Amino acid sequence: MTGNPLLAARMERAGLKQAELADSVNRRIGTRTGKLGTTTDRHVRNWLTGKTRWPQVRQRLALEEEFSATAQELGFIPPAPRTRAPSEDPVRRRTFTNGAASLTAGALIPAPSSGTNRVGMIDADRLERNFSDLVRQDNQDGAGLRMETRALAHARHALELQDVGRASARVRARLYYLAAAFTGTALWAAVEAQETDRAKLHLNEAMTLAGMAGSSEMQMRLWGHAALLSFQQQHLPKAQAAAEAGRRAYVCRQDALFRSLASARLAGILSAVDGCNSHAQRALANAHKAYQQADLSEERPTWLSFFDKAELNGLSALVMARLGRYDESEAYLHQALTQLRPEYRRNRTYYSVHLALAQLAQGEVEEAVATAKPLVPTRGEPPLSGRTSGLLRKFDRGLHRLAPGNPSAVEWADRYAEGELEQ
Repeated sequence: MTGNPLLAARMERAGLKQAELADSVNRRIGTRTGKLGTTTDRHVRNWLTGKTRWPQVRQRLALEEEFSATAQELGFIPPAPRTRAPSEDPVRRRTFTNGAASLTAGALIPAPSSGTNRVGMIDADRLERNFSDLVRQDNQDGAGLRMETRALAHARHALELQDVGRASARVRARLYYLAAAFTGTALWAAVEAQETDRAKLHLNEAMTLAGMAGSSEMQMRLWGHAALLSFQQQHLPKAQAAAEAGRRAYVCRQDALFRSLASARLAGILSAVDGCNSHAQRALANAHKAYQQADLSEERPTWLSFFDKAELNGLSALVMARLGRYDESEAYLHQALTQLRPEYRRNRTYYSVHLALAQLAQGEVEEAVATAKPLVPTRGEPPLSGRTSGLLRKFDRGLHRLAPGNPSAVEWADRYAEGELEQ
């Protein structure tokens, strides 16, 4: 469930709690109208959860003044033209606790270097360490709304640092790079949650920042996310074009590991395009060849740390499944799960669901249920991401069609229904 991470990020950056923002909005309304406003923390909570998508005009003006941003930049959505009000809120709601939405900036975001009006590499280094922490958290537990919010807050800080004081061209380029990196992480979190509208906004912003940084490497990362986003929307020609753009990035000519990842992503898209089976297999073969050529001891950006032999085998499994070669997909998945680093819990769950689907496609009902059943979250466990949850629903539907009366299928149905009730 999701709300308004753009507003939450601004609040987090400013260190504002819900009640504090309400008070500030009321003061600004009072300055404008001569009468103190009546905004409460409940109004702010409704803005954060998405329950209120377009605040009243006095509140909007106060918010725009508070954050020096337009209402749309704060994540609000104006009503459709000639429509009084939408009958259904398309933004799915999330209950935001004060603790989650009002984390102080000092706890998460480094302050600029004190005692000087010059912004230097030491400021960028602090941000880079925070970016590395976010990447590690994503690899271990997966992205969520809180990570999306934190990433956006850091991206904003990277841009605000350039207004603090003087900075060399080299420092400015690095700050733009970091802003693109953080926005790319927010993009990934939205893609994982299958929140396509927000993901598109993050993609456009991140691409602009990566271009300003002049970073082929960051653009290659973003093209990969763009391909997955279009694939989720079933826009296969656009997904293919994005994956091909990533493969053409200059960094892929310079570094075989980047080339391997880009080729594997392209193979994944091509395997879903009619008439491109041979092209998909060729791209996948190129991915494995490039991986063998890569010097794995070289230092590379933190965001690429997830891409190892386990991930390549996992991506290969997805290609084989889309080509209908489920036995080969299962073999790749067993390799991936054996090689996967223990701390990569998110990917372990994701590829385990794919393993269950590959086993089910081969009619191995008991094995598939044994693989899938432990993946259903129990009480107190965090919910699965949008992508992984969708795969489990696909497994549930496929099992019901294939073996509705099978004892293992009945056992699965009970466990799955129990897990759904607990979420």
